[in-house]
Amino acid sequence: MKIAIVGCGNMGMAFANSFIQYNLVKKEDLLLIEKNKERGDILQEQKAGVVVDTISEKISSVNLVILSVKPQDYPSVSDELKQYLRPGQLVLSIMAGIPIKKIQESLSYPLIIRAMPNTPALLGMGMTAFASAPEVGMSDIRLAENLINSTGRAVFLEEESLLDAVTGLSGSGPAYFFYVIKNMIDAGVAMGFDPAMSALLVKQTMLGSYHLMQTSDKSLDELIQAVASKGGTTEAALKTFGEKEVGEGLQKGIFAARDRAVELAK
Repeated sequence: MKIAIVGCGNMGMAFANSFIQYNLVKKEDLLLIEKNKERGDILQEQKAGVVVDTISEKISSVNLVILSVKPQDYPSVSDELKQYLRPGQLVLSIMAGIPIKKIQESLSYPLIIRAMPNTPALLGMGMTAFASAPEVGMSDIRLAENLINSTGRAVFLEEESLLDAVTGLSGSGPAYFFYVIKNMIDAGVAMGFDPAMSALLVKQTMLGSYHLMQTSDKSLDELIQAVASKGGTTEAALKTFGEKEVGEGLQKGIFAARDRAVELAK
């Protein structure tokens, strides 16, 4: 297996590091194309793979090309890349907002898979949904799934349009959790705790709650009710959340993220 990654920022390298960690590709078979000299020098020092600063005929020798550049940089990249693609190669895009059809047209090439990862992929705990062009065969879909699974979990979507919803739900999702946690920590500080103590209380509560949710056979509603005894403290908090429409506001925010993803894809 030979892989090229075009654009070696955090997400591109999250994929690269996972591939190496799980022995899915050898470093000598991992072509890292990074035009930023400072970033390229760092990758050279780390011996992360075969590091180059230009798209060249070396692309023609790989099985898979991963597009991990910023969407605004893609037009210039596609003009260079299309010269070196050969039949049978698979192109996997993890760029936000650029539909499969546009990638096919810009590259004059059919075998495109589009994926939407999230930042926990940096730790090998990502959630990535992906969709493929009709021309991509099942064996290539399974190949992409196995590779993406090295960064966490992968799910294949029959409808590419659902990737916009994925962007709003799991792609942007880490920021929602950070937002809730930050506000809980701030509430603790307002009640008299120093920031470090408040952060400890909230983060450990989050961690423990996650594992309880994962191991329990109870529904989320049942878990909530198990904490919220009638007339108690938790019920008071939940009542205020309801009055302030916290849940509804959260859902509306996720819908807004999805709608913005749709706009950016046009």
